[in-house]
Amino acid sequence: MIWIELAIFLACIIIGSRIGGIGMGVVAGLGLIIFVFVLGMPPGSPPVIVLGMILAVITALSTMEAAGGLDYLVNVAEKVMRKNPKSITFVAPLVTYVLIFASGTQHVIYALLPVISEISVKAGVRPERPMSISVIAAMHGLIASPISAATVALVGSLGGLDVSLPQIMMITIPATLIAVLIGALSVMRRGKELADDPDYREKLEKGLLKDGAKAELKVLEGLELKRAKGSTIMFFTAIIIVVIVGMFPSLRPTYEVMIKGAMQSGQISMGNTIIILMLATAGIIMMFFKAPAAKTVASKTMKSGIVALISILGISWLGSSFYTANQNVIVGSISGMIEGHQWVFAIGLFVLSILLFSQAATVTILIPVGVALGISPSILIGVYPAVNGYFFLPTYGTVIAAVSFDQTGTTKIGKYLVNHSFMLPGLVTTISAVAIALILTTVIL
Repeated sequence: MIWIELAIFLACIIIGSRIGGIGMGVVAGLGLIIFVFVLGMPPGSPPVIVLGMILAVITALSTMEAAGGLDYLVNVAEKVMRKNPKSITFVAPLVTYVLIFASGTQHVIYALLPVISEISVKAGVRPERPMSISVIAAMHGLIASPISAATVALVGSLGGLDVSLPQIMMITIPATLIAVLIGALSVMRRGKELADDPDYREKLEKGLLKDGAKAELKVLEGLELKRAKGSTIMFFTAIIIVVIVGMFPSLRPTYEVMIKGAMQSGQISMGNTIIILMLATAGIIMMFFKAPAAKTVASKTMKSGIVALISILGISWLGSSFYTANQNVIVGSISGMIEGHQWVFAIGLFVLSILLFSQAATVTILIPVGVALGISPSILIGVYPAVNGYFFLPTYGTVIAAVSFDQTGTTKIGKYLVNHSFMLPGLVTTISAVAIALILTTVIL
């Protein structure tokens, strides 16, 4: 029976990923109908606190975007890259990493990609080099960000263990940042120089390239610029507060309540703390930096965040049902496979991320399984960067966008699907990040 249930689970993932958008979440609902109403399996449970944290962070980030904060960050990133055009292969991924790390969302890379392509062409650098590694850098900047959906999901999944957000950041930030630099080295000399590339030369001869084309970014001035800066400072202040509270649990409020005649005390959990702080941050940005409520709801961040929430809700609930019904078999089988080699769990994270196209969904499904298997927190954090495997198939939005924005044609999807521009930097960066993180865990945890 478990094989039939597994086939249904995988079918929902594959069909949902092909539909795209919220497809994975709603198709998972059909899977739950079969699991619960037809096969009589336990319903499991959705990760309510994790979903609440993600929604609160998305709300705060969306208000910052509505106030112009993301446009301000992108403009700053553009200025940094234009100052070092010849070093664009290293500067672009670093700038991308920092921007995604700070904003907690990958969608801002869509504004950076045309800038990277333009600067590369003007500097005579093959655009494939900085474009490919920048897409990978965005993935790793996201999992290092303390307010990304993936990190929030990881904190929630490890909530019962003696691991704090600052400890996670002390491992993921240096591991992913160093790995991005290694990834940039791997593509530094990749392919022919732009002037010698036959496809580029052919397009030049046919007049298919726009000479001197400049990527257009929104210019902020006057009161609009002040509000954008203010919202950005407020959002970063909230991030710093979250990190500080994570470092010092005693800062989280305690309370006392009378229940059935007895006084009981407790302390606000880290998950609820993040939700409260981020919702309050959104409120402050709306009130003092005039982020319109309607614009906040209509922002790209809110739309992509809602898609992620629905997907995580459906697929994680489906996964919870499957795991609850087959817990003994799953734990027994996997524990035998990873006995003495717990790092092998990274392969599972990598493969599942290819199917789900989501780090947060991958974390929500598999990390609790790792906890149940008794895998040490240090290993689970060390293999965390493996959730960035969705570059493997060139169908993710940022990958497709990079190919589209490179007018020279050097950034491409190969004839055999997997021989694309992102495979080399993706594998090098992800493997390096996991290896470095595992080493760091032995020192920090």
